[in-house]
Amino acid sequence: MPWEKSFDLDDAVDRAQFVFWSKGYEATSITDLTKSMGINKGSLYNAFGSKKDLFTRALLKYDRDNRQASIAALEAYENPHDAIETLFDDLIAQSLADDAHKGCFLVNTALDLPNHSDDIRDMVNAALDDFVKFFERMIKKGQRQNVIPSHVEAHTTAKSLLSLVVGLRVLARGVYDEAGLRAIKQDALKLISEPKPLSN
Repeated sequence: MPWEKSFDLDDAVDRAQFVFWSKGYEATSITDLTKSMGINKGSLYNAFGSKKDLFTRALLKYDRDNRQASIAALEAYENPHDAIETLFDDLIAQSLADDAHKGCFLVNTALDLPNHSDDIRDMVNAALDDFVKFFERMIKKGQRQNVIPSHVEAHTTAKSLLSLVVGLRVLARGVYDEAGLRAIKQDALKLISEPKPLSN
């Protein structure tokens, strides 16, 4: 008889995502996944193909539901300076609410890229590059509105802002307290707020 799905795929992916996010790809076993998802091994393989395929699906869903959704909401802000500030405020709030110190699933995966396949590396790099492009768009929009100084170099500053996002996400996993995280935010805002230094 053909295999028939008897569970909700999105819910199963969410449950798998939590396990991968908490334990990391290598440390997560098929037993960990089936126990969390409430299905047997046969159902997992029939529905998702393999542990790697399930991880890919979980990471894509996380990125779509979190980073992409956040960027889409922030793009709608009239003031791009406010959008960038809100982004850092949101990341701080999420980090402070993360009692388990799981951090960001995407950033965690980025830190472990040498242990992943080329397609996972490409996916993570594309997501981070999209983040840079978002910052670049916001900077250029802010310069047109005169809320971000014209001397700010959009692309290099966008990459610096991404590095601060990644740093915040990593350090929030039990290293920095709220004051430390807010200091990172202030460093980010300085990049898009301070006047051009006087030349000698």
